[in-house]
Amino acid sequence: MRSFFLLAILTTLSACAPTRLSEPVGYGWQALRGHLHVLAEARPLQEWLDDPATGPALRDRLLLVQDIRSFASKELGLPDNRSYRSYADLKRPYAVWNVFAAPELSLQLDTWCFPVVGCISYRGYYDQAQARQFADRLAVDGREVHVGGVPAYSTLGFTPDPVLNTFIGLPDGELARLVFHELAHQVVYVDDDSMFNESFATAVEVAGVERWLATRDSATRERYALYAGRRQDFLTLLRAARSSLDALYRSEQLEAQKREGKRVLQCQLQKAYQTLRNGPWGGYSGYDRFFAKPPNNAQLAAVGTYDELVPGFLAMLRDADPAGTRPLVPFFDRVRVLAKESRATRRATLANLGNLATVAMDARLNPGKPLFDPSSFCDVRTL
Repeated sequence: MRSFFLLAILTTLSACAPTRLSEPVGYGWQALRGHLHVLAEARPLQEWLDDPATGPALRDRLLLVQDIRSFASKELGLPDNRSYRSYADLKRPYAVWNVFAAPELSLQLDTWCFPVVGCISYRGYYDQAQARQFADRLAVDGREVHVGGVPAYSTLGFTPDPVLNTFIGLPDGELARLVFHELAHQVVYVDDDSMFNESFATAVEVAGVERWLATRDSATRERYALYAGRRQDFLTLLRAARSSLDALYRSEQLEAQKREGKRVLQCQLQKAYQTLRNGPWGGYSGYDRFFAKPPNNAQLAAVGTYDELVPGFLAMLRDADPAGTRPLVPFFDRVRVLAKESRATRRATLANLGNLATVAMDARLNPGKPLFDPSSFCDVRTL
């Protein structure tokens, strides 16, 4: 029973749309085997620090992780347990590869259901080839698919999650952000609601990094501010595109008209990105891979899972601690209460709060005019 329970937990690979039943044995086995390999490779941070073979660069990163981990529990009220107190080198670029799928004319992600943990809107694989094979099968069925490499995942505290080579090299602020995000999944997790879970964890990372950076030097704060500004620009751009696409898909137009409208909106999105990249970002190319092809429904919906409800959570957090100086425990308590409500009530509550806190596109991007303009002309032949 313990093995079965662990298998069920691991299939979440925490970071519901028509529901698809999973093949629990084959998929669950690769999840169990993959995670056990991660645990087997992990050694306590102090062992790595005491090992003469540990290079100076890795040693510095491990010391930084210890600082971040201590801050997470002492200053933010995140779980004080064995997670992120060990390190493993998996000798690959990502911990897992997540597969997302959506219909051709919908932003509603497909869902897969498992015992105990309910339904989730992605499938995680420890082997990239297996992830792509599964994605190819979905594409044959007419789904739009997205395979994304994931540097970290949470087992919700059922096993100690280690620090991995897949993310330890991130810049300081981004490393802290990731650790805070994954620990947040151990605080609140709602079955069958990936958007609620991921948006909550993202809100925790935003608040946590802001407080952690206040303890760092000005150069670290400036580097993260540049990164965070670009990330917010990217998310705001995608949010506007998703809104226009969703309105199109829900309209009374014929399917052929929706397909043509979709191509135009995809073209406008890529055009808007180029304007952002070559203008305010000064040629920064960090998101070029995302826009290498017209982003499909699975890509856009997957990003939405992580940020759609964040403004509402941040508004709730500010209400729980206006000064922003205490641990986040009162905020966690409010989220736990909200988590007991129905999905519809949760979404409505956060949407209402978010309307007061939604981050608009910074005026520096294109003063007086939104960067993503669904009424602008775009030659779809450039797609």
